[in-house]
Amino acid sequence: MAYIEMKHSYKRYKTGDVEIIANNDITFEIEKGELVIILGSSGAGKSTVLNILGGMDTNDEGKVIIDGKDISNYNAKQLTAYRRNDVGFVFQFYNLVSNLTAKENVELASEIVADAKDAEQTLIDVGLGKRINNFPAQLSGGEQQRVAIARALSRNPDAILFDEPTSALDPEMVGEVLKIMQDLAQEGLTMIVVTHEMEFARDVSNRVIFMDKGVIAEEGNPEDLFTNPKEERTSEFLQRYLG
Repeated sequence: MAYIEMKHSYKRYKTGDVEIIANNDITFEIEKGELVIILGSSGAGKSTVLNILGGMDTNDEGKVIIDGKDISNYNAKQLTAYRRNDVGFVFQFYNLVSNLTAKENVELASEIVADAKDAEQTLIDVGLGKRINNFPAQLSGGEQQRVAIARALSRNPDAILFDEPTSALDPEMVGEVLKIMQDLAQEGLTMIVVTHEMEFARDVSNRVIFMDKGVIAEEGNPEDLFTNPKEERTSEFLQRYLG
């Protein structure tokens, strides 16, 4: 059994009489220690998949098995415990508490779990040893995102989910965040990343999943998918972003 399994998962949203199928029969597996990239245009259903895997949303049909446990059957209390103890989440925006220092922001998250990592050491690990006592307003966007990564890491999660972690950053700050993520991948942390950073997806990931209009159009190892995509939709997407 794979570490993460999503089996025939559906997510539907209703607006009046209109039903939108955000995820339409999504099935994939992720092994422990893999870095998997999810690509796709806006509205493809990528973030919905991530939110369901992170216990922030629930699917309407199908199974979501994490380490042998089907979280699609969890109640609200069980999902809260899952979010606290099993998975980390790094968002597009940093969501730091403005009147707390970098260290205090990390400590705030680590207080909710029993085996939290040392906040100061975790910040050192992401290259912020000299910024521990700075407030968010005193940090660059890239530094704030690294604090957010440290916050997720401090809870010792089994996996971390990243939802467009560099899209709010100035171009010159993107590299520092991607370097931290690359280092984490080399350490064997299970990571699922929604991103448009194509070079990172091609050069660092173990596998790429391409979504289009709520379905998985194609998945495979990055070399094959980037150099010889099987589906026309994949090829069109890559041409748009790679030129």
